Amino acid sequence: MPNKTKIYLIISMIFAALIIGCTKKAPNEFNFNQLNRVDVEVVKSDETYEESLMITDEKTIDLLRKTFKQISWKTNVEPKMARKEDVKATLFFMYDKNMPERLFEYQIWFNQSKGKATIISNNEKEGYGTLDKDHEQTLENILFN
Repeated sequence: MPNKTKIYLIISMIFAALIIGCTKKAPNEFNFNQLNRVDVEVVKSDETYEESLMITDEKTIDLLRKTFKQISWKTNVEPKMARKEDVKATLFFMYDKNMPERLFEYQIWFNQSKGKATIISNNEKEGYGTLDKDHEQTLENILFN
């Protein structure tokens, strides 16, 4: 009887090691380095969306990564905006080649008089953010290309 118990114990340990070793958790930290595509919809004067572009160029994506990292985020804030956003950008993140991309939507308002951009993200780790004048101009140039 002890031999059977040892065999079951060994099989159980191997099975547990396989389950633990093959399980991969989603990343804990939001990482713009995983950004691989951006879809941009520009709001027209009648407040409808106009599909304008899909950004996949590596140089442009790299510039967007750097720009989005400069956003100053405030979580747990529910802002109300007086007008519809200027741009809606959908960012595609690839965390694992064997898993589907994760998508996050960003509503972006450009305020030329203040030289700032206001961003609202549907990612709970971000929420509401602002971007300074220099980075706002870079973002605007890319998205309205």
